[in-house]
Amino acid sequence: MTGVQTCALPICPLVVEDAVHGASIAVNGVCLTVVDVKGEVFAADVIKETLDKSSLGALEPGSKVNLERPVRLSDRLGGHLVQGHVDGVGEIVSREPGERWEVVTVSLPPELSRYLVDKGSITVDGISLTVVEAGTDRFSVALIPTTLALTTLGRKQPGDPVNLEVDVVAKYVERMLGDRT
Repeated sequence: MTGVQTCALPICPLVVEDAVHGASIAVNGVCLTVVDVKGEVFAADVIKETLDKSSLGALEPGSKVNLERPVRLSDRLGGHLVQGHVDGVGEIVSREPGERWEVVTVSLPPELSRYLVDKGSITVDGISLTVVEAGTDRFSVALIPTTLALTTLGRKQPGDPVNLEVDVVAKYVERMLGDRT
């Protein structure tokens, strides 16, 4: 994926309109550093570590992706603190349609389960979501119509990989408490 990734989404011009060399753009929740911008196309270098720890290596030309610029410190925070530092890759396990929403179950690497709680936060492909139910090897989230329509999670099917970022506050609390448990 190193090099230029084109964007076919109508929001792409908004994402790159003020992007310059060194700016950050998250691609499916992975924070990347812009190395070049030409019109509505940007380029970012992707290192082996990123390819190994995320689903970016599975992308093909023309793949739809979620794109997001970082929040400004003066802006409202419409979710939880998200850094774009992927903690692991999960897989869509199942989708259960509801009246106006859909419950999606995602597999979870076991080492990340300690950071999830019911009604806590998780980032899936860069989308800040509330955990419906947290398990040891999976979790579920409910997707509202807006999320289904405007993100790739509306199209992902069982077996599709997704990038996961757990709540950074939980990781800091764990680190600060150390061996007190």
